[in-house]
Amino acid sequence: MFPSADEKYPMIGMERVCFLKNIITRPNIIVGDYTYYDDEEDVHNFEKNVMYHYDFLGDRLIIGRFCQIASGVKFLMNGMLHNMSVWTTFPFSIFSRDIAERYKLGEFFPMKGDIVVENDVWIGYNVTVMPGVRISNGAIIGTNSLITKSIGPYEIWGGNPAKLIRKRLPDDIIEILLQVQWWNWDIEKVLANIDTLLSNDKEKLMAII
Repeated sequence: MFPSADEKYPMIGMERVCFLKNIITRPNIIVGDYTYYDDEEDVHNFEKNVMYHYDFLGDRLIIGRFCQIASGVKFLMNGMLHNMSVWTTFPFSIFSRDIAERYKLGEFFPMKGDIVVENDVWIGYNVTVMPGVRISNGAIIGTNSLITKSIGPYEIWGGNPAKLIRKRLPDDIIEILLQVQWWNWDIEKVLANIDTLLSNDKEKLMAII
């Protein structure tokens, strides 16, 4: 048996781990099935760690399926950004309706877009992700990293600021996995192929396609 994607706490007796989509309350945070979050204090800290996320800016945090997110991970959204191209960085417009009408937020303040985490991504303890970043399928982010740039498929990054350490897998295997897109299968098909997914046997992988 495998827990339903709608199970809030999929590990019996352990409420520090949740299937994340089941605790999200904000409409501009979108999380796919089976992505889990582990928090040593309280899993409801997750939304608190999506910071500077103001509804009026309209940016989104989008996380795919089967991702693994550790305690202390923070996503910094566009509300943290200030305009550095003028003489002062002070955000007068957010405190004055008159000034806001003259300097529209979307035009005057920097916007780097949504944060997108694709599928089967492992984000380690205490990582910080900056606005507008895309973390591609199969990537791994090391503990305490600061992610300022987008990350390619199956890449391992670490450091502050984070840099590419190496690719997780050979290019030919990455290409196959990106074609197969196992994370989009229904759970029955995933479980039927679990011996392949939990191996590094290229012949088994090729047999799927």
